[in-house]
Amino acid sequence: MTSLSTSGRALRGLGFLAVLLPLAAAAQPQPTGAVSGTLLDQANNQPLPFSNVVLLRAQDSSFVAGAETLENGSFALEKLGLGSYLLKVSAVGYQGLRRPVQLTSATPSLQLGTLRLLPTAQQLKGVTVTGERAAVQESLDKKVINVEKDLSSVGGTAVNVLQNVPSVTVAPDGTVSMRGSSNITILIDGKPSASANSGAGGNRLEQIPASAIERVEVVTNPSARYDAAGAGGVLNIILKKQKKDGWNGQAILNVGTRDKYNGSLSLNRRTGKLNVFGSVDMRDDRYRSRLWSDQYTTLENQELRTYQQGNNQRHSRNYSGRLGFDYTLPANQTLTLTVEPNFNRGLNTGTQLATLSGATNARIGSTFGVTENVDNLEGSLDYRRTWDQHKGRELTGNLYYNYLNADVLVAQRNTQGTADLREWQQDLQVNLHAVGGQVDYVHPLGEKARVDAGLKGQYQTNEGTDDFLRQQTDGPGFDRLADRSYQYTFREYTQAGYTTYQQQVGKWSAQAGLRAEYTHTSGEVLNGQGPFRLEYLNLFPSVTVERTLPTADQRVKLSYSRRLNRPGFMQLLAFPLYQDQRSYRIGNPSLRPEYINAVELGHQITMGQASLTSSLFYRHTDNTIQRLVRVDTTATRLYGAGAVITAQYAANFGQATSYGAEVSLNQPLAKWWRLTASGSLFQNTVTAATGNEANRRIVSGTARLMNSFTPTPKLDVQLTGNYRAAAVTAQGRVLPVGSVDVALRQRLFNDRAALTLRISDVLNTQRNRSVSATDNFRAEYYNKWESRVGYLGFSWYMGSNKPPKKIENQPQGGGGGFGG
Repeated sequence: MTSLSTSGRALRGLGFLAVLLPLAAAAQPQPTGAVSGTLLDQANNQPLPFSNVVLLRAQDSSFVAGAETLENGSFALEKLGLGSYLLKVSAVGYQGLRRPVQLTSATPSLQLGTLRLLPTAQQLKGVTVTGERAAVQESLDKKVINVEKDLSSVGGTAVNVLQNVPSVTVAPDGTVSMRGSSNITILIDGKPSASANSGAGGNRLEQIPASAIERVEVVTNPSARYDAAGAGGVLNIILKKQKKDGWNGQAILNVGTRDKYNGSLSLNRRTGKLNVFGSVDMRDDRYRSRLWSDQYTTLENQELRTYQQGNNQRHSRNYSGRLGFDYTLPANQTLTLTVEPNFNRGLNTGTQLATLSGATNARIGSTFGVTENVDNLEGSLDYRRTWDQHKGRELTGNLYYNYLNADVLVAQRNTQGTADLREWQQDLQVNLHAVGGQVDYVHPLGEKARVDAGLKGQYQTNEGTDDFLRQQTDGPGFDRLADRSYQYTFREYTQAGYTTYQQQVGKWSAQAGLRAEYTHTSGEVLNGQGPFRLEYLNLFPSVTVERTLPTADQRVKLSYSRRLNRPGFMQLLAFPLYQDQRSYRIGNPSLRPEYINAVELGHQITMGQASLTSSLFYRHTDNTIQRLVRVDTTATRLYGAGAVITAQYAANFGQATSYGAEVSLNQPLAKWWRLTASGSLFQNTVTAATGNEANRRIVSGTARLMNSFTPTPKLDVQLTGNYRAAAVTAQGRVLPVGSVDVALRQRLFNDRAALTLRISDVLNTQRNRSVSATDNFRAEYYNKWESRVGYLGFSWYMGSNKPPKKIENQPQGGGGGFGG
């Protein structure tokens, strides 16, 4: 840890200055270039409607514009700047086409005429050709999952979306992991959220309907351009924002088995330079679960056992909205203002029965209830500027504000087995404010090189209380126990700056970058362990080398990055949060960041409409943050009934390494059938915290298989299977789990509507089981939630909106460059 108060103040000043830079941009002419043409089948000269047409910058293969061909096969890309481009055209069942395009002051608009595609060997006779944006787009830089094409999340939330993303797994509590690491950064529209990956105040991902998500970007080894936080990588959830002219919209209603309902309405109105967009979403769900745990410990030469089983029911209601404005300014400038309120109300109730054996034999019954009231407000102001005379030059700026207010009330009462049957409550109040800003600048150096630079600053403050209440002996009132109640404050400031340089020489491309991040964290728990303070400045280099191979359409990339994982405020603040009467979580103010060095070697080959992407990866973590469980011997003695009282906490404990391979295949098997398969196999090794071994290691992995069928021109069918192998922890392991989902979509009324049916976990196999052990404690945990759910949905499309024509999976256009 390094104390750098002077440097911190200097960086803060630079950060605030940098956020104001976009407002000083000078005026330049509007872009006027255009590319148009018509796509035909070479064999029969029939038009190819709904095919993908993508325009990429020649210098770095970054995306510029895209369109779908109309019913007559025609397309037009407008409002383009002058410069050199690469046009890529693709349609399912046909070989792709690439063509260089040059727009100059003499020929700003280019009519390509007729473009003809050759059918692939998989083409079947008598089937109408359709094509759209790929459901899964693969590149060496990242994976892009177009959610609208993935039927396996219909009626669900962002959690359901991520469960079907390659490289990603989601635990029953909503925690998201990539390649076995839960230390990842989750962004929403490129910006951090108040509680994206679990934490107090609910999981933000459960509050985002799947229908509101346009795509998910997965970056497994980010460059210095990205925040250094997130050992496992970055997930960027991009929400839908309609930009079409006139009025457009979509209304959705879904009904699920056993009391599950959700609906949404999204609209946009674009006239001239102004685009207004918005949406409202409602969700009302009830879920059931059952669980048990079996714990053993030895205390004063006496073995104690607690076997606990219970049944839970969770009722959650969520109401959210979104309102935004896009305004086009002179000189290739755009300004976007977005406001997103979110209100979540939850009630989790259940019963538990604990059987105690050892010093005493007893059966203790209890009831519990958890009431959650979470209000969240997120707002952002975005600016973008480009230059016609200097293609690729770009300046972007962003200001954002997050507010979260949460009231979580836990109430428990014994119903049998003890003399005291009074109720006790724990009331947690969370009040979080976060404000930040960043600016990014891209400056091309000719056609083959560019420099990127940026600054970012964020300030977060969190103040709250944790009150412990016990029911009065002679009435229904409650008394606050001052010695078991706490008040806390938490503040964190981060400032970062980065620069990267990219150069292309022949078939080689290279990028090198360096990011500096300063962090100041402070907090205090009154009536607790007192104040704590962390302050550190770190450097995070990244290097990437890429080679386009001369045979076929192949690329190879080698990348390295250094990253960190900062402890969250719930991991640092040392006051107990009771999960039930016999277990609680507590923070650790001595926790420090963990640091990660990651290396990845990737290869991609495109063969017509099929693509194969593979990678080898290695990740080494120092000062590893691990979740541990210990027996609270003092509380176990005081409980007096022979129950085992456990505490869960995080600690820096040794090192961890992970290495393995990942493969993803997109392959058309017929005009009506496409297969997407992905899998990873890796070995995780962690420093053991069992007391009787130095390290724990296990070979683990994930597998995902998606079959997409189009038996008729209006019907789509999707069958998806997921499997996660056993995973290792510092004190045990998590057992394997798998599931199968099936979904259908029927387009109706000349594509003005769609009817969907989805059944999740058809075989009802999803459950969570784990085992752990130390030198004086061993336990087994089981949790089975309501995972088999059927959803029936109806969608109505307004204006120029229409449902997707077909489910596809194709490689993402590329051929050099790093995409940021």
